[in-house]
Amino acid sequence: MAAQTQPRTLSRRQRVLIENLTAYAFIIPAGLLILIFGIFPVIFAFFVSAHRWRRFPDEYIGLGNYARALGDFAYVLFFWVALAALLLGMWQLGRMLRVTLLKPGERPFSLYALPGLVNALALYWLGHWFFLLLPQVLNIPRRIRGQERVQGLFVNELVASFQVPEIASAGNLALLVTLLAIGFSLLLMRLLKGDGTRLIWQATSAFSLIALGGLTLNLTLGAVNAAVEAARVEGTELAIGAQIILISAGASLLYGAYRLWQRAVRLDNDRRFLLLGLAAITLMLGAYLLIAELPRALGSSDDEMLNSFSVTIMYALCAVPLQLAIGLGLAYLLFQKLKGKTLFRMIFFMPYIMPFLATALVFALIFSHREDSIINHIVGWFGIPPQKWLLEPLGIGRLIVGADVPAFLSGPSLALIVVIIYTIWTYAGYATVVFLAGLGNISGELYEAARIDGASGWAIFRHITLPLLSPTTFFLSLVAVIGTFQAFTQLWLMKTPAARNTLDTTSIYIFQTVTDQNPNYGYGAALAFVLFGVILLLTLVQNKFAERRVFYG
Repeated sequence: MAAQTQPRTLSRRQRVLIENLTAYAFIIPAGLLILIFGIFPVIFAFFVSAHRWRRFPDEYIGLGNYARALGDFAYVLFFWVALAALLLGMWQLGRMLRVTLLKPGERPFSLYALPGLVNALALYWLGHWFFLLLPQVLNIPRRIRGQERVQGLFVNELVASFQVPEIASAGNLALLVTLLAIGFSLLLMRLLKGDGTRLIWQATSAFSLIALGGLTLNLTLGAVNAAVEAARVEGTELAIGAQIILISAGASLLYGAYRLWQRAVRLDNDRRFLLLGLAAITLMLGAYLLIAELPRALGSSDDEMLNSFSVTIMYALCAVPLQLAIGLGLAYLLFQKLKGKTLFRMIFFMPYIMPFLATALVFALIFSHREDSIINHIVGWFGIPPQKWLLEPLGIGRLIVGADVPAFLSGPSLALIVVIIYTIWTYAGYATVVFLAGLGNISGELYEAARIDGASGWAIFRHITLPLLSPTTFFLSLVAVIGTFQAFTQLWLMKTPAARNTLDTTSIYIFQTVTDQNPNYGYGAALAFVLFGVILLLTLVQNKFAERRVFYG
């Protein structure tokens, strides 16, 4: 009888190799999806924003679209973006250098820095080749216009795009540097054990940030020189350099005031607190005087874009706090021992899951300008004359006080107030449900101990409920702020020509820019990046604010 063959036992090295290959087999498809549908659209949008782009890519204009939107402040903004990228990359390299110098037995810094530098060069040349190729590919419809439509025409033009001498040479160089970077990195990852792989990727990230900062700084300085030269030819003076220095110095003083105030509030000594507080106030005054250049920098910006930002800010400032406060109040009531709590939860959550189209039309009927509308009947009980509501472009300050109120103090228009009420009605139920989940995670023993100690209901709410709900509040406020700055559907559905531009948030203005009869995709992409920058900055500020005030214990 033939002897049965024993199954072959894999060595440890083979098992590790199979595990790594299996992991990469799962990771690579997800990475490709993120690259294609996440990273590429952002890179492509920035590429579009740097061109004069109607229906097809046209002339490269650098920061021209951003300067049109933000005026001279665009140069200040990109100067600081470039400087931040350079400083962050250098900080990462400095941290790596400290690790390699202070850690006993660590390999030299150059062994990690060299593959990182080569990887960054590979990324640069791949990007250079891609941005040379992209206009050629996007211009294929224009090149084949008027030609006989035969099978394979598009494919032939696509292949010809890759064969343009400049593109072909850039592609060959990018391929060579990429293969060199992959081989060099794999070799050193195999030789360097422990944290070698992590340090190589850190070096790649650091050098990529330095390269990105350098390219952005070069782009910014080139745009500044071109703007200054154009102003000189026209016989005018453009003090962009002074604005960059003054606004940057003001921002630095403002940050210094923030740091001083943080130190002051942690002190127990009243005298030192007073001195540091006065110093912080002094720095804030100095920052205000220096940042006073900002209106001048924004003097040549797009007025409609600035108006859209002011509408967006008013919309967020009114809607977010009220919907969170109402949601918290409803959740606190529903958390008590009430009959029919499940029914009320469902009723409050229903506006959130209802289609925008249906609810917006119902609200438009309720807030109709007709004298017999529901809302005009209700306000009539209080002696208020019928209002135009969604047709009213005047701010509520001017409606209440009169035309003597300055425009910047008149507040949101009555039409925007209606949309704010609709937004609160829609999202307060969602906040209620999330707050209820947060309340359910608070231990009942804390409430019992507080009641035994004689704490009042307000004291329990103030010192137990609110602090332990801070993670939930932070999450909801973050989502609400991002949502209001991106809001589009409800505003578009309730927008009327009579309200003029008082409902034109930034998202609506971007949509109108790219869907006009003469669409400007380059300018629309630039506006989208400006909005993205504002949302990112607000998110970072909220995260920084939450570091000390959100309690996760």
